[in-house]
Amino acid sequence: MTEHSPAWDPAQYLRHADHRARPFTDLLARIPDLPAQRQGRPPRIADLGCGPGNVTALLAARWPTARITGYDTSREMLDRAEAEHAGPTPGGGRLDFATADARTWTPAEPCDLIVSNATLQWVPGHLDRFADWAAALRPGGTFAFQVPGNFTAPSHSLMRELADSPRYRHRLAGVLRHADAVHTPETYLEHLTALGCTADVWETTYLHLLPGEDPVLDWVKGTGLRPVLTALADEPELREAFLAEYTDALRAAYPPGPHGTVFPFRRIFAVARKEGRAP
Repeated sequence: MTEHSPAWDPAQYLRHADHRARPFTDLLARIPDLPAQRQGRPPRIADLGCGPGNVTALLAARWPTARITGYDTSREMLDRAEAEHAGPTPGGGRLDFATADARTWTPAEPCDLIVSNATLQWVPGHLDRFADWAAALRPGGTFAFQVPGNFTAPSHSLMRELADSPRYRHRLAGVLRHADAVHTPETYLEHLTALGCTADVWETTYLHLLPGEDPVLDWVKGTGLRPVLTALADEPELREAFLAEYTDALRAAYPPGPHGTVFPFRRIFAVARKEGRAP
């Protein structure tokens, strides 16, 4: 969702689906009852940056009567989501998907819940969008999101250092996100409360135990490395050279243990409930 929009590979992204979904389930557990539940009507829910739709489907499990729309900019991700998850839900609700960019998206109708999972780090200036999204919530509605907080971790810092080296700088300048792609938990708390919301903000570091050879490389191939893979797609020799150097650096930073490779991953969460009683 930036000017350097990467090409996405749903199959690669889903290779670590269980680990990637866990932060969303933790976020979901902290979301309170929605205004619609108190009014006896189907909730209206928007999932901003839905990807392949696997976690969007968890919203339908929590609110089986809801009308849920997942939004994304990637046609590849939306095609996978529509093929596997779109349509009526067993509880009488409906799950749909549509193209939208978080930089400009505003709901066409009031929402009970706007949720975003590991998306806002791709949206420069996303704090400036919070006011529009909060305004679109029904009284008592919720805006909830989680973002990676690991941009200073070796998985990302080594990638940026290599991209800025003389061999690759001419192709990768400005492609990668930097440590300021997300804000501190305190900043999110300040902005959400300033909008009149009751906010719950926290952070967690997961210790993912990944199996297989070079599993951290395999992980970032589905997410953080996508801009590099996209930028170097038409220069396969340069792409393979970058991957070889990056792989060596990752092996040193994340050595395998007897039971797998430990991959610490910090995440930042926020659940903001709009003040006011639903009519």
